Amino acid sequence: MIHGKDLSCVFEGNITVTAVDHVHFGIEEGQITAIIGESGSGKSTLLKLIYGLLEPTSGEVRYRGWLVPTRKDKLIPGHDAMKLVSQGFDDLNLYAKVWDNVASQLSNTNLALKASKTQETLERLRIDHLAKKRVADLSGGEKQRVAICRALINDPEVLLMDEPFNQVDAAFRDELQQDIQQIVAETGLTVVMVSHDPAEVLAMANKLIVMKNGKIADAGDPHALYNWPHHPYTARLLAKSNILQPNEAKILGIETEHPIAIQQEHIQTELNLNGNYWIKEVRFRGFYNELIIGNEEVTLHQIQFPRLDVKKNTRIDILVTTYHVFEPKSN
Repeated sequence: MIHGKDLSCVFEGNITVTAVDHVHFGIEEGQITAIIGESGSGKSTLLKLIYGLLEPTSGEVRYRGWLVPTRKDKLIPGHDAMKLVSQGFDDLNLYAKVWDNVASQLSNTNLALKASKTQETLERLRIDHLAKKRVADLSGGEKQRVAICRALINDPEVLLMDEPFNQVDAAFRDELQQDIQQIVAETGLTVVMVSHDPAEVLAMANKLIVMKNGKIADAGDPHALYNWPHHPYTARLLAKSNILQPNEAKILGIETEHPIAIQQEHIQTELNLNGNYWIKEVRFRGFYNELIIGNEEVTLHQIQFPRLDVKKNTRIDILVTTYHVFEPKSN
């Protein structure tokens, strides 16, 4: 549905910044694609390039085979079949009611249709009970739902969202994610979202695009990338994996010629007063502990679930149940 070919975006100034660096990608119709990466990786810039809000320095973005127009092509930037929900609720009229914020996106040619469509959209995002409230009086999560309503009321084919759950309380985040997934399932809407939160994208997305220093480090199915990442950066980003070089892996009894990733949940420990390793730190994480374990030569992070009453400096043995080897890329 959407293709990017050799796409770059360079910002000139006192310091030249290459935000997106010659990337190629494809986004499938009717799915949720998440662009994920560390701060400054280029993910938000890529989203704006897809929408046509930014002019690419090189390359192109095509929507259904047609070039996406940019600022030089039209007065109001942004592709007509797409809607963008930004982080800061800039498009919302804070002092108008929720109903008016959403209804204002429709023309007055058919007032009955306008009223029914507004009501239907508010109900779909479960904020019809807020219709008479001012946006300024809403919580961050409620404002986000209003912003999504405004974007969806004209039935776009693509919804672009930049860090959509940043200002949503944790208690309501799952509910909003499920609502968006339901809308995609019911309508065939295509969603492209930017996120830095692995838990968010693993729960929602059908496909991931992993950005690092303006380039695409990895792309594919979330389940596959979590278990079999192509890049150590992806392993750290999605699973907080332990990345070990061959000499470090050998300390654990693992013979390999290439770097490996060990997920925290794939490490087991056993108390042993004469063990070669010890617990360096215990971090309480709620329903589990994060243990920092190892010796002078190697340090690992382990998820301990269920939590046990263990102390710092306790001697242990370490067992790695499985690990992933990063094979060198072929030319």
